[in-house]
Amino acid sequence: MAFFVGPYSLMKLPILCLIFCAITLSSSAFTSQDYSDALEKSILFYEGQRSGKLPPDQRLKWRGDSGLSDGSSNNVDLVGGYYDAGDNVKFGLPMAFTTTMLSWSVVEFGGSMRNQIHNARAAIRWSTDYLLKAATASPGTLYVQVGDPNKDHQCWERPEDMDTPRNAYKVSTQSPGSDVAAETAAALAAASIVFKESDPSYSAKLLKTAMEVFDFADKYRGAYSGPLSSVVCPFYCSYSGYQDELLWGASWLHRASQKDSYLAYIESNGRDMGRDDDAYSFSWDDKRPGTKILLSKGFLENNIQELQPYKEHSDNYICSFIQGSPNFQSQYTPGGLLYKTSSSNLQYVTSSAFLLLTYANYLTSRGGFASCGSTPVTADKLISIAKKQVDYILGDNPAKMSYMVGFGKKYPLHVHHRGSSLPSVHEHPAHIACGDGFHYLYSGSPDPNVLVGAVLGGPDDKDRFADDRNNYQQSEPATYINAPFVGALAFFSAKSTAS
Repeated sequence: MAFFVGPYSLMKLPILCLIFCAITLSSSAFTSQDYSDALEKSILFYEGQRSGKLPPDQRLKWRGDSGLSDGSSNNVDLVGGYYDAGDNVKFGLPMAFTTTMLSWSVVEFGGSMRNQIHNARAAIRWSTDYLLKAATASPGTLYVQVGDPNKDHQCWERPEDMDTPRNAYKVSTQSPGSDVAAETAAALAAASIVFKESDPSYSAKLLKTAMEVFDFADKYRGAYSGPLSSVVCPFYCSYSGYQDELLWGASWLHRASQKDSYLAYIESNGRDMGRDDDAYSFSWDDKRPGTKILLSKGFLENNIQELQPYKEHSDNYICSFIQGSPNFQSQYTPGGLLYKTSSSNLQYVTSSAFLLLTYANYLTSRGGFASCGSTPVTADKLISIAKKQVDYILGDNPAKMSYMVGFGKKYPLHVHHRGSSLPSVHEHPAHIACGDGFHYLYSGSPDPNVLVGAVLGGPDDKDRFADDRNNYQQSEPATYINAPFVGALAFFSAKSTAS
């Protein structure tokens, strides 16, 4: 794919983009305040996923302290972090990816978050504090999970009541996990950029640890789902392997440190680690599309010639969403929702929308555009595609339902989430044992605790959604669904204001 830019484009394209944005956003189903409200709630969701000792400024008051002895069986402190979804397990791979994407959201769109930037940083720090513990607890190891999911999934109980085994699992020089380690390095490196101005000493600590964890990931290679298959599969197996995470981690370390050694690593290893692969789904497992977009910035804005292939493959990814393009790969529901899979489909929608908007920003900064065959595609087209997906999630869809809990007039009331569906520990302080909570899972009553801001798995390929707590494929939230959505909402709240 070619990159076209000339004097006319440099002068006119940003102006045209702003005009287009003004036209499309002024006729939007949602106002600036709507996007700002959704942004605030998308960050608030993370307070419902917190593990550990809750702070005095905790806003979701129905939650309580949990997992306060995590790591004690290994004589290490692993208190804190996030539960990944509707259960009570702390899975390291999706938690690290969540952290990377929350950080990327702030790096790209933090200037548009206004009064939510403090809350966004707090959400990131809740995770990075935990990841720092996991990375430094024992020499030559990285703790990557707390909780046995096989035991946890046999229970329906509040995190405050957990009586299932809180085993801690790790990767090491003998049992490597390059995928989860490199993703952890990416998370710490991306977060170091977030805190560079607001907390320089913390930022430096994050970056130093990221470099050490990446060296560990690169030197001792292997997929973590080999030695840990019994507790990470089928939940978060490393299906794509670990090469994509190594390139992703190196890319973030280059962005954060600006060290030439990481650019040299990318140049030397890129071909073997997926540079020339066109992948079309960006997720906690497969980082290839995100890496292409991330590295394209270096070519578009700094003219780093070694990164030009990533621009070409970013074009290929972007063109996969555009009907009539030679690279068109996408399926859409009758209502216009991007559809990838029957389980937790909205994770792919939010990540795709984020990449579209980020690439649009990179293109606009240089007045450039992508090429889909013989058709030039400008930033305004990417913004319009992303906006359609964001608006669908917020309620502009055939069902007129918001798939963000607590946003809009109509949203799901039966979320596949233990803490949300069981009585709050503050309202019902008596212990609810492992098997005693299942009647809440199967109950038709609305959740007693509203998990504000949670984006759920979403509707099927015909825009149908069953608001059923036991329908985890559609009704379960996850931290990595929300993380890229935070950035997308920030983008549109600012653009709508501008219009």
